[in-house]
Amino acid sequence: MEGSVNEELLTKVRTTTRGADDEVKHKDRIWIETKKRWIVDGPAKFSRISTSEVTVITLAFIGHIGPTELAAYALVSTVLLKFANGILLGTTSALETLCGQSYGAKRYDMLGVYLKRSWLLLFLCSVALLPVFIFTTPILIALGQDESIAKVAGIISLWLILVVFSYVVSYTCQMFLQVQSKNMIIAYLASLSLTIHVFLSWLLTLKYKFGLSGAMISTILDSEYRSSTVSFWWMVPRYVERIFDIGLQGSLAYYQAVFVIWYYGLPRTVVHHDTNTFDRKHEECRGCH
Repeated sequence: MEGSVNEELLTKVRTTTRGADDEVKHKDRIWIETKKRWIVDGPAKFSRISTSEVTVITLAFIGHIGPTELAAYALVSTVLLKFANGILLGTTSALETLCGQSYGAKRYDMLGVYLKRSWLLLFLCSVALLPVFIFTTPILIALGQDESIAKVAGIISLWLILVVFSYVVSYTCQMFLQVQSKNMIIAYLASLSLTIHVFLSWLLTLKYKFGLSGAMISTILDSEYRSSTVSFWWMVPRYVERIFDIGLQGSLAYYQAVFVIWYYGLPRTVVHHDTNTFDRKHEECRGCH
């Protein structure tokens, strides 16, 4: 069925001895393969964009509160949150490689094994990042940041700890579904999440005047909604046998190989941070001109 995510992406092209008469035109083949690629990649790209748009939406509503709050949130979201996001997303990208190989080999039990390993590894990474978020204020003051902005940034970073831990479940479950071409549900949930976030931000920040607390509550509810809906409301009832197929036997032995995910994820983590650093420097250069 054309346009379905279950359609084979690699198809044989009819050829004859003469070649050009019976072959599909080159531009037509490019268009067909492009459509197939976007059927698979489109929902995943939209999900990534929607995750960053949550920060933009929150930033827009915090701008109505005051310049100090706006500067503090911009500082935390572009430095601390991007730093944590780069580590977690880069490490999670290893899950795409490992689960893709397991799914292609029809080793469905290994999908659950790699998913649980990634949960453990990303949880440990999030715990390791906690000091940066807890001691944001003294770190920024030591680096020469304005004290009033640093104090507000410290409050915001404490709120964002819950957002960082929600990435552990959200990112891994998205990869788990994506390698099985079950990524349309990710796009649906992402669009619904953005709508809810805009409404809650307006309601708590502008309507009821909760200020910074209202904006951060909306952000946390959005992140927790994403992780809970992807992991429990949709994925677990349908894929529980792939997650817990191995049962409890040998659990410790499976976790002993968690370094495999770190081995594949570390280079991609570096790439994510290099890309983010380049983007920030590019923005700074544009601001100078």
